[in-house]
Amino acid sequence: MTSSFFNYKGNKIHYITEGQGNAIILLHGFMESLQIWEDFSRELSTKFKIICIDLPGHGKSECVAEVHSMALMADIVKQIADYMAVSSFVLIGHSMGGYVSLQLADQYPDMLKGLGLFHSQALADSEETKANRDRTCEIVKLNRKNFISQFIPDLFAPENVSRFSEEISILQSQVIDMEENAIIAALQGMKIREAKLNVLTELNTPILFIFGKRDSRVDLQQAMKQAVLPNHSEILLLNIGHMGYIEARNETLYTIKSFSEKCFAFPS
Repeated sequence: MTSSFFNYKGNKIHYITEGQGNAIILLHGFMESLQIWEDFSRELSTKFKIICIDLPGHGKSECVAEVHSMALMADIVKQIADYMAVSSFVLIGHSMGGYVSLQLADQYPDMLKGLGLFHSQALADSEETKANRDRTCEIVKLNRKNFISQFIPDLFAPENVSRFSEEISILQSQVIDMEENAIIAALQGMKIREAKLNVLTELNTPILFIFGKRDSRVDLQQAMKQAVLPNHSEILLLNIGHMGYIEARNETLYTIKSFSEKCFAFPS
């Protein structure tokens, strides 16, 4: 595994690479870092070239703006791919990483061999959700560390919180020093994002959807409606929350591996 930094307009963006062959880019979600993918990267890199990126303000990457829009983050991913001379890849995004993936797929569809939405969906925020993001920004300003400690466990199905208490503690420790402005920049970026349903109907490559029946962050009814839009889609529905890479590690890892194999065999 190689750890590197990319200079994006004078700001450091951290990424890691592992393995050789066809490329898979893995994007983490809000209040996460590329560390969530270390296990998956180790397994997948036996067959693929894996690229994991710390999105701006997350992990070891610096903030680059007051608002980290999906377009800005997609541009960073695109520039890193160009820098590495990776012209095509399977793109898998968890949660917010899925929003970034949809943005990149909208702007650069020819780069994608496949798209994976891992506990993510293509609609814009509702007015209620936008108001909740504003309230969250105020909570972060009042007590950032308390917000972080409470936010992570709520992503899991209730029955899995005690089962994965050690993993939750690790996730909390990985983001406990995340700066207030970085958290708010991501929240504001998600708040202003546009719907990308057009990507689901227009993209000519396979699309993978991974959903959790116990996911409080994704409206499952709406998400399942989106999953039938593409011409070539694959759906994995599990009795879990928002953190499938932990709550159902083996099932989600196998699905991403087999999906990626199909994508690179899929006729262009």
